Amino acid sequence: RHSSLSLSFSLSRTRSSARIATRRRTSTTSTSMGRLNAGKGERAAATPGAQGKRPCPTRNGGRPRKVVAAATPPAAREGDRDAVKRTVDFLMILQRLKATKRTGWVRKGVSGPESIADHMYRMSVMAMIAADGDPSIDQTKCIKLAIVHDIAEALAGDIAPSDGVSKAEKHRLETTALAEMLGRLGTDRGVSREMRQLWEEYEAGETSEARLLKDMDKVEMILQAHEYEEDQPTMQLGEFFQSVEGKLKTQTGRQWADEIARRRAEAQQRRRQQQGEEDSKDS
Repeated sequence: RHSSLSLSFSLSRTRSSARIATRRRTSTTSTSMGRLNAGKGERAAATPGAQGKRPCPTRNGGRPRKVVAAATPPAAREGDRDAVKRTVDFLMILQRLKATKRTGWVRKGVSGPESIADHMYRMSVMAMIAADGDPSIDQTKCIKLAIVHDIAEALAGDIAPSDGVSKAEKHRLETTALAEMLGRLGTDRGVSREMRQLWEEYEAGETSEARLLKDMDKVEMILQAHEYEEDQPTMQLGEFFQSVEGKLKTQTGRQWADEIARRRAEAQQRRRQQQGEEDSKDS
């Protein structure tokens, strides 16, 4: 019996020691894992993108920071409003270019004559094409010249040669009109100075671009005359073709005018043939 009690006591002590050793190992493992995880957390905080994202500097507690725009000084706001008002005033003057019919066509009794703006638009496209590929010509300037060349007529009107106004007086009237228009827009603005310079360059007709545009002005006129004769067969507009003979100074202008004249001659020949056939039927 004494041996049995000694064996039971030894087994009990062995099991108790094993449980204590197990608890110590578990505690040691937990502590090590905690330290490991803490180290990982520190490295993640030090290395953006590895375990997490760098906190967004524009957020505060998950909410976007409020960005306060700098206030515009009252004087600047007033200046902006004044510039806008002047711009709209100027644009409303330009409406007259759309409404005013070209004097020459009106006096010839053309049905539905073009406006000044109609002429200026097609002339701008012609300038773009005529200057294309020529390194000696500034294409952008040509287009701008076309846009402004008749701009003063918004106030001065379309003064035609048949009005009996001298070139000097016409120039004075248009210069005054342009000054008034640009005064509305604001003479201190760069675009106003540019418009004046372009208009004066066109009027002088001394640069390569101005000479080309002077020709395009005449070519556009005879092209329009040819179209009116085609659409309105009773129209006889030969005087407009005669007015440009010998006055074209560029090769492009002369080539385009020759092509228009050729088409006009062919159209006139067709009309004569048609008229002859109709006369034969009547007889």
